[in-house]
Amino acid sequence: MTCKEAEKMIPYFLQDDLDTEELREFMEHIEGCDECREELSIQFLVMEGMTRLEEGNVFDLQNELKYRMDMAGHALKLRENMQWFLYAMEGLVAVALITLIALLIFL
Repeated sequence: MTCKEAEKMIPYFLQDDLDTEELREFMEHIEGCDECREELSIQFLVMEGMTRLEEGNVFDLQNELKYRMDMAGHALKLRENMQWFLYAMEGLVAVALITLIALLIFL
């Protein structure tokens, strides 16, 4: 993923609107790119910080962004585990279907 692609995805990340593959690529890029991490911080501050300040709420940019990134990492792992679970279930259904067909043919 290029920096330009990652920067375009920041608003979608902040709105939790990336699919599993996009989130994986985004997280990998952000973890290794200081410039994009800085851009993420800026957009997060603008998007969340301004709203919080207008409401008079306390805002800790670093901790809240770290929390958001941690939660995105957990969500990514959960999505990936669910994907593997679905693959396994599809495999079991296929095996059950083949077994049923074989039983019907040989009975």
